[in-house]
Amino acid sequence: MVSSKVALIAGASGLVGNHCLHLLLQSHRYHKVISVGRKQLDVKHPKLQQLVVDFDHLEKHRHSLVADDVFCCLGTTIKQAGSKENFRKVDYSYVVNLAKITATHFATQFFVVSAMGADPEAGVFYNRVKGEMEQAVKALPFTAVHIFQPSLLLGEREEFRLGEKVASGFAKTFGFVFSGPLRKYKAIEARTVAKAMLEAAKQDGGGVLVHSNEQMHQLND
Repeated sequence: MVSSKVALIAGASGLVGNHCLHLLLQSHRYHKVISVGRKQLDVKHPKLQQLVVDFDHLEKHRHSLVADDVFCCLGTTIKQAGSKENFRKVDYSYVVNLAKITATHFATQFFVVSAMGADPEAGVFYNRVKGEMEQAVKALPFTAVHIFQPSLLLGEREEFRLGEKVASGFAKTFGFVFSGPLRKYKAIEARTVAKAMLEAAKQDGGGVLVHSNEQMHQLND
């Protein structure tokens, strides 16, 4: 039986997004996958429809942003963004705007990659922005909102991030330290996060669900 469902993914060029895109294309759940990004991806697949957009003017493309399940893997770092203002634009404004537009078109489920420690009251700017984003998305009229809160992400990025490279090397070498009570802080493979997103989609449940770093690790146990 051919599925009638459509998936939309934003941020497919990123670490989690790249894995998520390929899992979506392999999934029998969707007959079409719409990738929304700033540039054309070097990916060819009969189910894939690519939409190149300027996220500052996403509203112009609202009639193309129609899907059942929306996977948001947008994200940057303050260093990469160049300022706190630009970071907030990507990790809050772009995400929330995508959610608002797709909710208007009656998308059923919204899946978003956030971060461990996300809290709208956090003293750390990064965690506060992530928490504010979560708060805004939770309020939208989706049947289900799934929030994924990974620790340090492991995997090969297109762009080189020295700090993450060093931290990733440490995490892989000394990962055994993160056991017992420390397990919840253990670095996680980006593919594991993507797998968790696809597994959550299959449930077709309702409400707001937060997937912790530790819960996502259990997929590989």
